[in-house]
Amino acid sequence: MATADRVAATFLSSFPTHHPRPFSSVSLVTNPVLPVSLRAAVTGGPRLASRLRVHRVGAAVAQLPTTNPEVASGEKKIRWSSRAVRSFAMAELEARKMRYPTTGTEGLLMGILVEGTSGAAKLLRANGTTLLKVREEAANVLGKSEMFYFSPMHPPLTEAAQRALDWAVNEKLKSGEDGEVTANHLLLGIWSDKESAGHKILYSLGFDDEKASLLAKTAGEEAAMSLREQGEHLIYSST
Repeated sequence: MATADRVAATFLSSFPTHHPRPFSSVSLVTNPVLPVSLRAAVTGGPRLASRLRVHRVGAAVAQLPTTNPEVASGEKKIRWSSRAVRSFAMAELEARKMRYPTTGTEGLLMGILVEGTSGAAKLLRANGTTLLKVREEAANVLGKSEMFYFSPMHPPLTEAAQRALDWAVNEKLKSGEDGEVTANHLLLGIWSDKESAGHKILYSLGFDDEKASLLAKTAGEEAAMSLREQGEHLIYSST
């Protein structure tokens, strides 16, 4: 947990408004050190450079990248929970550890497990889904990258990962409830895309619609809990 907090803090404090200019997708597609599945993911995927707007409300709260930032910054003032932010930061780190050129839904799934304290992570562990198993399944689905390939500092999101983030925000907006977009929403966003690597990995490890329904019921509870924790932090900070 301490490691996740340190990585997330660095991620929040040093993240640029814009990513550096993305590396050429052509060079990645023709790069022989990447498996065919990864080169295919690059051609269809990393079109969107991740942007992060940092807000300070007691603890740091970030706006994770969405394809429609005006929706996330409109009247609803959608914010991501600190657990979701840490999960996203750890997802990028896991993508780099796997030496992948992008952060996909498999990376988001790993990030949730590394962060470890969200309802989503607890449900996954309770059902036997561990970080090691997800890493192994990711290698089976996407293939292993060449050991001398180095991922960028912030591997850009694949289209499937971007859809998972957008799904999470849209579901929160549809609910009409107060609170934040949580790691629970993020995991449900991964599950919602049946063609994504994350969904395939979850399915292979025994996750199903029944477990997704259970998680959906607790999403509102986790959002409320996150708000209470923020309030307690503000009270503590002011004393």
